[in-house]
Amino acid sequence: MKRKLEVCVDSLESALIAQRGGADRLEVCANLVIGGTTPGVSLFQQMRKACQIDLNVLIRPRFGDFLYTDAEFESIAKDVELFQTLGADGVVVGCLKEDGSLDVSRMKELRKRAGDMHMTLHRAFDVCRDPYQALEEAVSLGLDTILTSGQEDCCMDGREVLKKLAAQAGERIEIMAGAGVNAEVIEELLTEIQTLSFHMSGKETLESGMTYRNARVHMGLPGMGEFFVFRTQEAQVRKAREVLDRQAYL
Repeated sequence: MKRKLEVCVDSLESALIAQRGGADRLEVCANLVIGGTTPGVSLFQQMRKACQIDLNVLIRPRFGDFLYTDAEFESIAKDVELFQTLGADGVVVGCLKEDGSLDVSRMKELRKRAGDMHMTLHRAFDVCRDPYQALEEAVSLGLDTILTSGQEDCCMDGREVLKKLAAQAGERIEIMAGAGVNAEVIEELLTEIQTLSFHMSGKETLESGMTYRNARVHMGLPGMGEFFVFRTQEAQVRKAREVLDRQAYL
């Protein structure tokens, strides 16, 4: 199974930067500041027109848990179909039950609606009750990738679980490490788990170009003001690409 480098992006600018840096695939989303939500159609269409690499679309209707109401799930299912018609190469989804188990029936429905698109189980996996059972269920559903930090805040803290997941998965499903990934992390993890693929944002925080700033008004998350922008940094992606390519020959 070929190791991949996937970069999550929420703007056309970041998508083009990630492609130049050597990403194999993009995870297209909105609102990376809250972990990502479903992107707008116009943003996806801009990326589809401008990018030559695979585009997988995050389908997540809101911030928060992965226990969805019927209305939310219907929105997710419709979006899976929509982005397929718009030319997405894959979708990134995840639904849990209230007891923390994977919602197999809903995931089966999404797999059906996705047709032959690539399907990734996103980090809902990292808050499920039993990752090893969820892995087997993902395989049985015909999913292609599990994006995971090893059920920790960052993948380095979850490395022991990642080792077990990679061994259990074998060639049956791709295990993609995410959360805190950079070139140094890739190099270290690949010395222990050679089968992993990697997911990163490679983002930097840029100052807004606004010269007039009303500091009395705050609309965003605590600690994050309105006069900063997240943007993928090409140097970070390129360095990660170089590590992956070098490791391929070891």
